[in-house]
Amino acid sequence: MPASSAVAASSSGPAAGPSGGVPDLPDLSLPCFTGGAPVRLTALRGPAVINLWGSWCAPCREELPLMQELADATAGRLRVIGVDTRDDRDAGASFASDHGVTMPTLYDREQKLLTALEKLQLPVTVFLRGNGERFVYTGKALDKPALGALVRDHTGVTVAG
Repeated sequence: MPASSAVAASSSGPAAGPSGGVPDLPDLSLPCFTGGAPVRLTALRGPAVINLWGSWCAPCREELPLMQELADATAGRLRVIGVDTRDDRDAGASFASDHGVTMPTLYDREQKLLTALEKLQLPVTVFLRGNGERFVYTGKALDKPALGALVRDHTGVTVAG
């Protein structure tokens, strides 16, 4: 299946945040999974959730569908972005397609973002406030209640359900 059918195109422009603060993210540019201009992470504005995943990562396989649910449930209030990390593009596209992932996704085969965050393994989720402050979660795969609580506590956005 072509990569373009697996995930939505990423926007290279910033997502407007309530305060317009500069995000506490590494100064990296990553290509959009489906092609197009690279996205500079420091141009992203919160509130946002950035989920680093790989098709080869068992906890990510549990968590990624919840991230898509979050993206759907908070459209217009919270930006949810995936970063396919240390993965083969075809494997990532196949997994995303099989699980109905349509949220904007970046591609990071060389795991530049994971390294810049000083993390060694996936899954990793970055929660970004409107003022640019970040909270990085690592550990076991998030379930729906834990994800909702982290979104509320670290972005200020409340998720119903």
